[in-house]
Amino acid sequence: MITKDQKTSVIEANKTHENDTGSPEVQIAILTERIRQLTEHLKVHPNDKHSRLGMYKMVGKRRRLLDYLMKKDIERYRAIIAKLGIRK
Repeated sequence: MITKDQKTSVIEANKTHENDTGSPEVQIAILTERIRQLTEHLKVHPNDKHSRLGMYKMVGKRRRLLDYLMKKDIERYRAIIAKLGIRK
């Protein structure tokens, strides 16, 4: 689970303007952090099927946000991919 401090730091690192909490870049960054934490959890607990399903749903949501951003502005898409180290 991502803590409030971690979420705040992720938002600060990825916001596009002041008071930005809902831009695609911020949403993608938050989902990426949650996915990374769940990946580590699933390495320790490989039979936790419910958490695995939730992670798959988050990956799908992140993929849809990335597709939206790619259609809207390809430069912002490339920047967030490079910044977060997401492979495509």
